[in-house]
Amino acid sequence: MTDVEIKKGLAGVTVDYTAISKVNPETNSLLYRGYPVQELAATQPFEAVAYLLWHGELPSAHALSELETFERTHRDLDDDVKTVIDLLPLDAHPMDVVRTAVSVLGAAAPGVADNSEAADLAKAKLLFAKIPAMVAYDQRRRRGQELIPPRGDLDYSRNFLWMTFGEEPADVVAGAFNVSMILYAEHSFNASTFTARVITSTTADLYSAVVGAIGALKGALHGGANEAVMHIFDEIGEAANVTAWLDDALAAKRKIMGFGHRVYKKGDSRVPTMKAALDTLIDHYDARDLAALYDTLESEFVSRKGIYPNLDYPSGPAYHLIGYDTPTFTPLFVASRVVGWTAHIIEQTASNALIRPLSAYDGVDERHIDGYVASDAERRAAERAEEAQ
Repeated sequence: MTDVEIKKGLAGVTVDYTAISKVNPETNSLLYRGYPVQELAATQPFEAVAYLLWHGELPSAHALSELETFERTHRDLDDDVKTVIDLLPLDAHPMDVVRTAVSVLGAAAPGVADNSEAADLAKAKLLFAKIPAMVAYDQRRRRGQELIPPRGDLDYSRNFLWMTFGEEPADVVAGAFNVSMILYAEHSFNASTFTARVITSTTADLYSAVVGAIGALKGALHGGANEAVMHIFDEIGEAANVTAWLDDALAAKRKIMGFGHRVYKKGDSRVPTMKAALDTLIDHYDARDLAALYDTLESEFVSRKGIYPNLDYPSGPAYHLIGYDTPTFTPLFVASRVVGWTAHIIEQTASNALIRPLSAYDGVDERHIDGYVASDAERRAAERAEEAQ
């Protein structure tokens, strides 16, 4: 085995610069282009945050209006995308559906190979507008319901909920959903974003990078954690069962999803904002039993392990109360994070270098097939290698 230091999971390895986001260690705040995300969630629509991540500054009233107009006029689920979704089995995971739908959209899109900044920004805006219809329709078809066309008179969050449930959401519901979209939109070089940047570094197109990122996000150690939180809640049942359940889970060395984060050591800075949004939904839906379960599990786990919740812990119950099926939670993450992914794809392309790390080999030493005779070209190549040493 070679004597090199291995950074498993690239932990602690800085691979590039980014101007898109960072966690400020002094305030423990996640910053989007310098703005604390909690301030953005409290004051901005998701459309404005998307613009910020793509362009570096919050939009003027005119620029925001232009983005809103584009998004509202490109919301429809394309016929070919709908056809492919309908061909997929109802028991396919929704992440597989949205991954396939994005791939179909990219395969049919004109100018897919144009990786210029202007072309990639246009693709990013199109995905921003189109993915909600994919997610909403997939949930509806699983329930035996028909497609609901988008409405141009509703903002992004309200239209997303309209296409999913067929009714205009209460302000508190739309507000909580908007907050969740903003909080999930970007988080530096996480697994799915790094996947997108690796694919982009090969000069593959933006759609290919996004499809790869969706695949990375599906896993329970990344985006799928919000689903896992609700599965845990369903397994526990009620607050009175938390102590016994946690005893068994910790004894079995189970990983308790929704807690801990590689970046945050003092707790995920997004949690208080999302928890406040969840509390408004708890009041709206009178979900006291869920609140008790949430608070009891958090309190006991933190007191025993000293590990705090991450964003997935409050967002899973929030999406549940809004009415989303648990397997749809991670596709909702896709609808938000596609903004961050595409911002990184554009940034990677602007200063590109192929991402190709080394590995340390620890397999068997060189060996040969009995009776094999090297060709003259192979022998000459070996001689040149020896001379080079």
